[in-house]
Amino acid sequence: MTYHITKSVGKQDFSLLKQKVIAALQEEGFGVLTEIDIQSTMKKKLDKDYKPFLILGACNPVFADQVLSIDPNMSALLPCNVSIRELDSGEIEISAIDPIAAMSSLGNPAIEPLATAVRKKLENVVEKI
Repeated sequence: MTYHITKSVGKQDFSLLKQKVIAALQEEGFGVLTEIDIQSTMKKKLDKDYKPFLILGACNPVFADQVLSIDPNMSALLPCNVSIRELDSGEIEISAIDPIAAMSSLGNPAIEPLATAVRKKLENVVEKI
């Protein structure tokens, strides 16, 4: 089982693509709580060069509430990360966490339908791009 939902979207303007991803997340009920600029952080902390690379911490509050109501320790797996990164080829890859892979192995059957529903929403996001 893979742990991510991934799609290469060819060569595009990175900033515009980021806005498309955020809009697609919003259409599926997610907000972006955090944004980690890997390129900038690695340059600053390690003086290492990276191509453009962002991690968006996305949260769908309805599903987050349901999951946390079942098991508050699931907070360690939230938010759902969606990454946007430029590959060596110049193409851009979108990748989202697979909530089924992340949560279903924890042995709580009540979480599984929620993980499945969130996975479908994240698949929709990736497919829209």
